[in-house]
Amino acid sequence: MGNETTLSEQSRPRTGRLIEILLVEDNPGDVRLTREALKEGKVLNNLNVVTDGQEAMEFLRREGKYGDAPRPDLILLDLNLPKKDGREVLAEIKADESLKMIPIVVLTTSQAEKDVIQTYNLGVNCYVTKPVDLDQFIYVVKSIEEFWLTVVTLPSE
Repeated sequence: MGNETTLSEQSRPRTGRLIEILLVEDNPGDVRLTREALKEGKVLNNLNVVTDGQEAMEFLRREGKYGDAPRPDLILLDLNLPKKDGREVLAEIKADESLKMIPIVVLTTSQAEKDVIQTYNLGVNCYVTKPVDLDQFIYVVKSIEEFWLTVVTLPSE
């Protein structure tokens, strides 16, 4: 019995540390679904949520109320955000020496080819279109988690 390891323990990153995820999403329903999918996932994670692009940059730069914010290991970024568009947020992150190494997955409803091309030109690591179907949405979030948090080696600061 003492040597048994649960599936979730086997799938955790080798460091065994908590993975910090920043979700930049203004749709409360998508936030809830993402939270649930990650809660059911295989990796121990802490999900921080901000609802607009300006708030995302404050979080990442540890400004104001985010002075003690953890540095994310992964950012899930919607494109259509209030205050500061996701494309602007992506450009700012990738232009900032202290932030540019953080992997960013665009998770958006946009299927526009111009958005795909623009975000890859700005340095996004992955572009995923949100499915409308509930089960498919959860599957997509779990797939992102599986790939980015168990397969890929993430940079440490």
